[in-house]
Amino acid sequence: MSKRQEALDYHSTGRKGKIEVITTKPCATSRDLSLAYSPGVAEPCLEIEKNPDMAYEYTAKGNLVAVVSNGTAVLGLGDIGALAGKPVMEGKGVLFKRFADVDVFDIELNTKDSDELIRTVKLLEPTFGGINLEDIKGPECFYIEEQLKEIMNIPVFHDDQHGTAIISAAGMVNALEIVGKKVEDAKIVVNGAGAAGIACANLAITMGIDPNNVILCDTKGVIYKGRTAGMNDYKERLAAETDARTLEDAMVDADIFFGVSAKGALTPEMLKSMAKDPIVFAMANPDPEITPPEAQAVREDVIIGTGRSDYNNQVNNVLCFPFLFRGALDTHASAINDEMKLAAVKALADLAKEDVPDSVRKAYGGEEIKFGREYLIPKPFDPRVLLHVAPAVAKAAMDTGVARRPIEDMDKYLERLEAMQGRSKEVMRTLINKAKTAPKRVVFPEGEEEKVIRAAHILLDEGIAKPILLGDEMEIRAKIAELGADLDGVQIVNPESFARRSEYIDVLFEMRQRKGVTRAEAKRMIKKQRNYFGAMMVHMGDADALLSGIDHHYPETIRPALEIIGKQAGLSKVHGAYMMVTQKDVALFADTTVNIEPTAEELAETAILTAEKARQFDFEPKVAMLSFSNFGSAEHPLCSKVKKATALVKAWDPNLEVDGEIQANVALDPDLIEKQYPFSKLKGDANVFIFPDLQSGNISYKLLHKLGGAEMIGPILMGMKKPIHVLQRGDAVADIVNMAAVAVVDAQELA
Repeated sequence: MSKRQEALDYHSTGRKGKIEVITTKPCATSRDLSLAYSPGVAEPCLEIEKNPDMAYEYTAKGNLVAVVSNGTAVLGLGDIGALAGKPVMEGKGVLFKRFADVDVFDIELNTKDSDELIRTVKLLEPTFGGINLEDIKGPECFYIEEQLKEIMNIPVFHDDQHGTAIISAAGMVNALEIVGKKVEDAKIVVNGAGAAGIACANLAITMGIDPNNVILCDTKGVIYKGRTAGMNDYKERLAAETDARTLEDAMVDADIFFGVSAKGALTPEMLKSMAKDPIVFAMANPDPEITPPEAQAVREDVIIGTGRSDYNNQVNNVLCFPFLFRGALDTHASAINDEMKLAAVKALADLAKEDVPDSVRKAYGGEEIKFGREYLIPKPFDPRVLLHVAPAVAKAAMDTGVARRPIEDMDKYLERLEAMQGRSKEVMRTLINKAKTAPKRVVFPEGEEEKVIRAAHILLDEGIAKPILLGDEMEIRAKIAELGADLDGVQIVNPESFARRSEYIDVLFEMRQRKGVTRAEAKRMIKKQRNYFGAMMVHMGDADALLSGIDHHYPETIRPALEIIGKQAGLSKVHGAYMMVTQKDVALFADTTVNIEPTAEELAETAILTAEKARQFDFEPKVAMLSFSNFGSAEHPLCSKVKKATALVKAWDPNLEVDGEIQANVALDPDLIEKQYPFSKLKGDANVFIFPDLQSGNISYKLLHKLGGAEMIGPILMGMKKPIHVLQRGDAVADIVNMAAVAVVDAQELA
């Protein structure tokens, strides 16, 4: 499948687009509706009429940002119009919500008249807590932002200008520190005189660079005093007193290069002419002015960043705008001023110097991340950015008098930000990046299935795993061609013609001859039953893990695995779990798929294995052994079994936070625990739930998925000697990719 089709499918599948509006208050009864609308809604209306600031108390205004564009400079696509730019503006809203829980309405205005756009946005002021201008071409964007900031009493921020400037400035400050240069002595060349380039030059001056040491270039060369061609008021303000006329002239002895221009604009010869320890931020997308390998081949002393995620020092605007607005909104700021931008710069620069937690390292493949030439800027998925930038911006808003609701207790504000963030890690992204560090061979017995082929495309494309597809090669190749998938280099194995087939038959017969299997049956199983063949591939070392079940019943997949691979030594059974991911929390449910009526000993095994799996997913397990009883409140053999299992778990792993028997609601209620069960090791924040039997576990995870909207990852098979995982018949491509990542990480840890 082509990337183009993949992108189109992503936007069109199911509910169209990427956003929806949901209610935040109950609207289930007539009483609810009478409060939400007439007559109850009149009361907040009257309060706001008396005091307009109460709009922040009674409406969503205080957490609502308008992303406004007229589509005249959309990404690298140019002037494609307001409507064609709408997917980008929706995407911007997704990033606001994902990274800082800021709600967004995207507003596409079908006008190129700057004054008309200004009037329209001004009229929207009662609705929004802030305005994010987006993809408006220069020089109009400068005029529009300046005018709106003058006439509006809410923050107005053009991200194309200031977002890039803030992040690159943070990287510049740290790079200058590393090479031992003073900002006031540094000479900077900015190539690209559009919105981002002019903002980068202006912020560099605000940061302390001497204006006489700033040279701005555009497609016509250096912007110098007296130049008339291609000039405007905003370029004129940065025109330099210099004899340099070309970018090549300007680069001689420059300390810093900021590129927001075009691929290849910075040549090796220009880089050679720069001063010692040159700092290069080549931010043209998708292809930078010079790539890090190209730059490092010319200058070993170069420090380089780009806009690309596949290189270090990525300048990504998502490090700025969500958190800048978060701090501004939380203080009801009337503007985003220079001091707030500088606070964001300092917060980002300082965060890069802090010790990077293991969770962030794991999210980026386990690589060493340490402040230095290859790590000047925090990573885009670092959850700490919210907790550093938003408070810094909020404090700057208060210090400069633009905050209409100062934050009285910054520690409590930090706690609120943490609660807003929910779980601080992207669990599956962490696991996928772990998988990428050492991709393993995952065999798919259902190699001709469309979903499997599409998943294999993603696994190869992202470097998560090395898929092996079982089946008839001509049939699989035809399906690949039909789907337009890029599976160049994928291994396809036909069990009927596999070179080691006879050896597989001999080994399987030897393993199962005293279990009623004849040689003829072993031959048939290897030739015709791909789950047996796939399990033998793992057993014989021709694959590292197996993933199957998209077109098979659960027992058809797990039985061959148990017969050939088997359980780990010392375990009585294998066990099954599901990871349940809600908007705010992540939890593991077990056993949900394997053991129907486990004994106390088997329940204890389930708890120990699931706790280990939680740590693999990078969260500390807090285990609730579930029952319909709370610590002996009911006398019944089922409760006694859970009580015994709890005691075994505590004996086997004294350091594990576990308790039971306990009811599910109590395990999630800190107040109830504190009042009635203060002796419990759990404090109402359980994240691993061990069910007393398969029936209760299976029902619970499916209800949470369907009624609670939780994403489920699994089933995760625990206790096998080698990684075997079972897909479900209804699994989507994303589910297969997730489970492949689980299998790869399992294989890595068993290697």
